[in-house]
Amino acid sequence: MNSASSRPRTLKTVGALGMAAATAVLMTGCGQSSDSATSAATSEAAKVVPQKQTTSPSASAQLTEDQQERKKVLDATKVTFDDAATTAAGEVAGGKLVDLDLEGVDDDDNDQSPSPTGSGSPTGSASPTGSASPSGTGTSSPSASPGSEGPVWVAEVAEKDGTVHTVRINAVDGKVIEARVDADQDADDKKQTADRLAQATQTPQQAAKVATEKKKGTVTSVGLDDNEGDGVVWQVDVVGSDWKKTTFDVDAKNDTIVREETDND
Repeated sequence: MNSASSRPRTLKTVGALGMAAATAVLMTGCGQSSDSATSAATSEAAKVVPQKQTTSPSASAQLTEDQQERKKVLDATKVTFDDAATTAAGEVAGGKLVDLDLEGVDDDDNDQSPSPTGSGSPTGSASPTGSASPSGTGTSSPSASPGSEGPVWVAEVAEKDGTVHTVRINAVDGKVIEARVDADQDADDKKQTADRLAQATQTPQQAAKVATEKKKGTVTSVGLDDNEGDGVVWQVDVVGSDWKKTTFDVDAKNDTIVREETDND
């Protein structure tokens, strides 16, 4: 009797142990499946998140207001500084370039030329070719209206006595819009201009070349200025591929750079 009663108890014990083992196996399997699913989801998320983080804003959104304006004007400009300088000087018999600015680029930093509607007798033909008439006189071309022709090169060209002429050139097709004598210059102004030109043994084109060799870019302005009482300099503005403007003061006698400043705006 004792032997028979202990046997059922042994079977019950073995059965209970078997059920416990099976339950443990099932729980382990579920845990592994859950861990695998979590790991897979994490892996997939890791693939997506870096793509969102590396998405950069557009190039224009990274530019400052001044840089966007430079880009806009220069993208539309087809006539180079050198070509505009040659055309402007050709409008005044025996004239020399004193200043040349691409209108719309950092105008706040550059001296503005008198309004095209100002008084003054025209002194150079405004022919589409930009060539001066033999007599040195002419009228403005009606083929383009200032302010509506797109980007414009505005030049100041001086006669030997310092008389300054303003020449406006379409920066897209190279045609002369207007050529006239500045009306608001007196004898002192003319003398100052003549004296500076006499001291400048290097041309504005040479100064521009020096500046662009130092910084690759597009020349947007060149002007003859006093070097704080120590001779004269050509101030050259160069806009680089980053649309930042660098101003170089180039000695007008020996073509050495005496100052350099970059506008990060």
